[in-house]
Amino acid sequence: MSNTGTVVQVIGSTLDAEFEILPAIYNAIEMDIADPATGKTTRLVAEVQQHLGRNRVRAVSMSSTDGLVRGQVVTDTGAAIAMPVGEETLGRIFNVLGEPIDLKEDVDASIHYPIHRPAPSFEDQEVTPQIFETGLKVVDLIAPFKKGGKIGVFGGAGVGKTVIIQELIRNTAAEHG
Repeated sequence: MSNTGTVVQVIGSTLDAEFEILPAIYNAIEMDIADPATGKTTRLVAEVQQHLGRNRVRAVSMSSTDGLVRGQVVTDTGAAIAMPVGEETLGRIFNVLGEPIDLKEDVDASIHYPIHRPAPSFEDQEVTPQIFETGLKVVDLIAPFKKGGKIGVFGGAGVGKTVIIQELIRNTAAEHG
């Protein structure tokens, strides 16, 4: 038996839904929205963010809420949004729901991980600092990037920040396939 509820309020990309059995925080809830102009039905997925009391939850939609109305039936999936992982996903582009958006065939991944999961243990992490080789001589020599770290790019308008980052992405993709 599935846990269903109804939408009681829609505010932009946020919606409130009422259930008899509250879905857990981070659970995905789904609903079908019919477009009145085309008659086409699309699936809308939202993620539960807060329990409001009175058997209501607040959820954030993962796409447009256009066409969503109060009284709409909502179904709790019983699980968090999950992404496919593994060799099958290398070089592919996915949306926030784990669906491929690169116009290639569907991914047949056997492993899916929830988007909210604990950080890896210290035993599973690399502890020795390593340099991320960008392939850009100036960056690698003057201001090398540390693997796994954060980096900021400063500069005024029109100095080439975007071009540098695009070249970095291209070099990384070309080097690692």
